[in-house]
Amino acid sequence: MSHLRLFAVDNATQPLLESSDAGEISAVLANAGIRFEQWQAGAPLSALSSNDDILQAYAADIQRLKHERGYITVDVISLSANHPDKAALRQKFLAEHTHSEDEVRFFVRGQGLFCLHIAGKVYQVLCQQNDLISVPAGTTHWFDMGSEPEFSAIRLFNNPDGWVAKFSGSDIALRFPLLT
Repeated sequence: MSHLRLFAVDNATQPLLESSDAGEISAVLANAGIRFEQWQAGAPLSALSSNDDILQAYAADIQRLKHERGYITVDVISLSANHPDKAALRQKFLAEHTHSEDEVRFFVRGQGLFCLHIAGKVYQVLCQQNDLISVPAGTTHWFDMGSEPEFSAIRLFNNPDGWVAKFSGSDIALRFPLLT
């Protein structure tokens, strides 16, 4: 189940707000400039579905976003708990960073925790299957896939080369709870 925790940047122990209501999560994030939606597949999918099957199942929503926001490239990324570089990949994304383009992720399966540092607050958004999050370009954030990652996500890009992280050098991510 999707979940939002909102913290003051100087208090990582007491959330200002917690919610698992998708409508409330969407509204709170929209006020911070973050898009959050839930999609349903247009065709049945299984653990054995190919990347092409996944993209086809969500083709209508993907086309809508491409039309609205000018995204050019779409792909599917998957990571499993048996990936040999999972610890290094997790560490890389745990550092606060920004991108010069939107970071758009739709979770087909599994989960990931997006932590957004906006205007003196930290929004922790646990995204799970059927959740779309769009983090606008320039938004400071970090991402936690957990110590045993298991997810597939559709990614949309404005730049055909994908995104490049610009790290802030802040240690803020170390002060907030993460996935186990």
